[in-house]
Parts: sequence; structure tokens; C-alpha cells
Amino acid sequence: MPFIPHTPQEVEEMLAVVGVRGLDDLFADIPPEMRPARLNLPRGQSEAAVCSFFEELAARNGTDMISFLGAGFYAHDIPKAVDALAGRSEFYTAYTPYQAECSQGTLQAIFEFQTAVSRLMEMDCANASVYDGGTALFEAAMMAVRATRRHVLVVDEAVNPIWRGMLATYIAGLPVILKTVPQKKGASDLQALIDVQDNDCAAVIVQNPNFFGAIADYAEVFAKARRHKAFGVISVYPVMQAVLKTPGEMGADVAVAEGQSLGQPLNFGGPYLGLMTCKKEHIRQFPGRIAGRASDADGRTGYVLTLQAREQHIRRAKATSNICSNQALCALRALVHLRLLGPEGLARQAEHGMSMARQAVKRLTALKGVELLNNEPYGNEVALRLPAPAEQFIAALVDKGFVPGFPAGRYYPGMENVLLLACTEVNRPDHIARLAEAMGGLL
Repeated sequence: MPFIPHTPQEVEEMLAVVGVRGLDDLFADIPPEMRPARLNLPRGQSEAAVCSFFEELAARNGTDMISFLGAGFYAHDIPKAVDALAGRSEFYTAYTPYQAECSQGTLQAIFEFQTAVSRLMEMDCANASVYDGGTALFEAAMMAVRATRRHVLVVDEAVNPIWRGMLATYIAGLPVILKTVPQKKGASDLQALIDVQDNDCAAVIVQNPNFFGAIADYAEVFAKARRHKAFGVISVYPVMQAVLKTPGEMGADVAVAEGQSLGQPLNFGGPYLGLMTCKKEHIRQFPGRIAGRASDADGRTGYVLTLQAREQHIRRAKATSNICSNQALCALRALVHLRLLGPEGLARQAEHGMSMARQAVKRLTALKGVELLNNEPYGNEVALRLPAPAEQFIAALVDKGFVPGFPAGRYYPGMENVLLLACTEVNRPDHIARLAEAMGGLL
């Protein structure tokens, strides 16, 4: 949005229309003690000066640093065509596709996005996206609660703790109980996830790869859920779906993901998008927008929104969601990204990250006191146990130009020495060699 300054005369005219004497009257409902005495803003500067200031400020964010940070959000190369195509005015300004006769382009893009996501997960249906990965996880859980009319959600502790926190927040006012199954040294306890399920269980919720990067097959966990008429819900990392066993192959009822890794820059935490897919039998419980392909009276192909059960269309208590909104532009970026890479390109991207992660493990575990947290299979992210708190290593390495990873102890007590290290196609062998040399110096 552009910043549009107003002259004093224009401000006076607007205040007169509103019916107040001054700007302070607009904030009369805020207690004086909660208002700042004044906003200490600098005087206006030229465009060149402002650009220079923000370029210097951005440089302090470490954009020239070598990063191995992951934990659910990953730096990937984004083809320049993603920006070029998603930035076209036909897409950029066409937001709400409720009038199908005016929104065929947007509706077709949504339909193609749903198709791509369904194929990626090998699931029957997809929606037009939701806010983010955590929201998608909550929406999947609520699908299970509505469909089964049960109140217990079994959650693997190795699911991303940020998303588990969002889930706990969303259900805080609902008659829903979370049962968290402890992880074992960064690995999912598959037998415990099977044993804890009973006839009160609405869903069992897992993640693959999990927060620690460990890979598992949850087919038996989901099979037990089906026997108890509960849902199997899985959160995945989209890029790794090109090389791993998919949610559809495992028998999941609902599969969700944080879609940031598909054409979205990290961008200080957003905007991102949540991917959602499900089996066809659960489509009536599916939240959000769903675009369908149909034919008109003359047999011409057309696209429409279908199965609409949002709070905008029916009573709020009957709606499939009260918090979802599709991330249309982000979904478009994800679609363009997927189409540009194709199945082979996405697989190469995943394989490169996995290759770099194995090089990193080989170099870093050769250092004294550094070892793998567990012996589970891993993808492009892995948990390493260090001889000292990970926070200390990170602080010291940041000063040397590295972001070596994420400290697991921030969310998992007792894992203060565990570092999560992630690699993508932006990482090179020389990055790993330099990180190993820097860590070796600290040790």
C-alpha cells in the first residue's frame, strides 16, 4: 500500500466530517496513561535517503549470513518467474471469486492449485488453502471432532511445537482434550501412538518428517485409528513429499502442511499458507473454499465455488470453519512454483537438501562431542547433540556469520544441548566446510 500524506487543511476537513475537534479526540477511549506522550518520528527525508536507511537496516538482519535454520520454515530458491507471474494484475487484484462469471481466471487457478496439492499428497481432495500450517492442523482436528462427535485428540509430541501451541490455543474454549504422546529422543513413539487410541479418540495427529527431522511410516498408527473409527491426521513438509511415502499411501484421512516452502520467501514470518487435503468421504467436513469444475448449458467448461459451508453462508454453529480464509495469492505462488519445478524438479530439490544434510552430519559429528540425537532416518533436517547448550553455540556462530540451526531446548526441556540443522538447495558444500571449521574452533 502507498503512503499518502495529507495537508493540514485536508486533515481539518476530514475531522470536520467525522465530527471531532482534533486528532486526540479519535483516541478518547484509550486511557491517557496508555497513550505515548508522542511518537518520536524523524522528519521526512528524500526517497533516496529513505531507501538507503532501510537497506542499511536490512543488512543488520544477517541477509549475508549462511543459514541452516529450519524448524518448519525453510529458505528455498524461488524461480524468478514466480514473482513475474503472480505479480500480474489479473491475479494480483482479483481477490474474491464469488461471482463466477467475473472470476473464471482466479477460480481456475484455485482449481489447478487444489489438483496439484492433491497429487502431491496423493489424497482425494484439497481446498483453496487456509492461513498457515498451524491453522490447517487445527482445522483438520476440528474435522475429526465434528465427524466422530468425540472429544479426545491424540497428538505426537514430535509435531512442531509452534503448531501444537496454536492447536492448544484454538481449543482452549472447546470441550476438547489433548493427549500428548511423548517423543523418544526426537523420534515418534509409534507403539505408544497405537496403544493410546480408544473409543473416545477423535483423531491421532502426527508429522512427517517430525520437528526433529526424523522420518517414520505411520500406516499402522492410521490403521488402528480406522479400526476405532477415528481420523488419522498428518502434517508434512511439501518438498519432501516428492521422495517420501505420501499421506495417501499411509492411509491418512486428512493431510496438511505449511506451504511456505512452495514459492514463498521467509519474509519475517509471513504471509504463508496452509495446505489441506482429505479423503473424499470427509469432503462435507472440509473447511474453506473449494473450487469445482463444471459445464454450462452450452457444454463449456466453467469453474465455481462448491460445497460452501463457511460461516458466511450458513449459521455460525453449523459452519465447517469460523477462522479460515484462503490465501489466494500465496496459493497462486505455490501453484506456479510447483508447475515450474514439476515432479522431477521438486524431487531434485528434496534430494539436494538431503545430500547436504548428510554431508553436514559427516563433517560435524567428526568434531569432538557432537553426535546424532538418534539413529532414525532423516530428510534434509537433523537433530545434533552438542557438548554445550545450543543457544551458546548459536550466539557465538552468529558473530561469525552463521545461523547454525534452531535450539530444540526452547520447546523441549532437557534438550538444551540439541541443535536442529536444516539444509536446502541454497546450501553448498563450502558452507558446510566453513560451518564445521567455525564449530571446531569453538569446541
